[in-house]
Amino acid sequence: MKKRLVSLMLVGAMAFSMTACGLKAEEPAADDSQTEEPAADDAAADDAATDDTAADDAAADDTAADAAAAGDPAVTLVMAEVNPLDTIVGQMDSKFKEEVERLSGGSITIDLQASGVLGSENDVLDAMLGGAGTIQMSRISAFALTSYGGEKSSLLSLPYTWESREHWWNFAESDLAQEFLQEPSENGSGIRGLFYGEEGFRHFFSNQELKDINSLNGMKIRVSNDPIMNGLVEGLGANPTVVDFGELYSALQTGVVDAAEQPIANYKSNAFPEVANNLILDGHTLGAVQVIITDEAWDSLTDAQKDAMTEAGKLASAFCKEISASAEAEVLQALKDEGCNVTEVSDLTPWKEACQKVTEENTKGQEDLYQQLLDFAN
Repeated sequence: MKKRLVSLMLVGAMAFSMTACGLKAEEPAADDSQTEEPAADDAAADDAATDDTAADDAAADDTAADAAAAGDPAVTLVMAEVNPLDTIVGQMDSKFKEEVERLSGGSITIDLQASGVLGSENDVLDAMLGGAGTIQMSRISAFALTSYGGEKSSLLSLPYTWESREHWWNFAESDLAQEFLQEPSENGSGIRGLFYGEEGFRHFFSNQELKDINSLNGMKIRVSNDPIMNGLVEGLGANPTVVDFGELYSALQTGVVDAAEQPIANYKSNAFPEVANNLILDGHTLGAVQVIITDEAWDSLTDAQKDAMTEAGKLASAFCKEISASAEAEVLQALKDEGCNVTEVSDLTPWKEACQKVTEENTKGQEDLYQQLLDFAN
């Protein structure tokens, strides 16, 4: 009893000391423009978001604890990224690396090789599937899997499929998205998807002036030998020209191609404005991306390590969702400030009409599945 009394006295003294030092909750500043109390729905949404975050943190802590206790063997996974680390996807990759290494208790090391040092996306895919074992992971554009057992993934890059980022994330966080991720492995290609991200809407840029859709007529536009992009460019009256991404800067500089297309952040980080300072914001598709791993590398991991990879993927995907819009807006403003000729598109109708044929051709046999993607907008 005596010890309890002493403890209570100490607690009281600490509380008094904190009050005397001014440690109290700050009152919110007055806002004349908004005096109403938050709506009940908003408060409930905030509570739900807080609960979700707490649940994610708890799950991550449990995963890290399990990994640390498991004493798993040390594994190094080489991961390829064609873009610099300061891009949206580069930051997502770095977050994934950080979380994997933390949640695995240090048993997994991600050797992240960025800026295309390991080759283009197709080069990397070929290396991953060739059995050399030099690259175990990569961040790739979803459409790149079309020729590697990812037939469903082709639907993700069809022009004007995604009305907004919210539309995309409604899909990316769904059960249907998991089916897309696992399709290549189920088809025996030897790779599987771990999680989705996005790098912003993709737009055309050129070394010539871009006023409207008619400006692209007759241009040589760089493509990556993707049938959907070829069809899109042809629909716009331009000439698709295959150029390796690593050679695109010089191709624009020398006139091998007149134009190309990229998300805004990648456009700036790869210094393309230096040789093609005209950008038109047509947003023909969203830069849907995913992180993949070879089945061989995945199967070599312990259950605890697989859990760490899965949980890290969820955290990296959520991080991408959090930063993408604001990062893109910041880059676009910087481009304008630096003198980039940015053209807004007020009416997308002619663009959509020009792409109708390629959409119809590439949804044959998958019309119902494509409709499911469109329905995520609701």
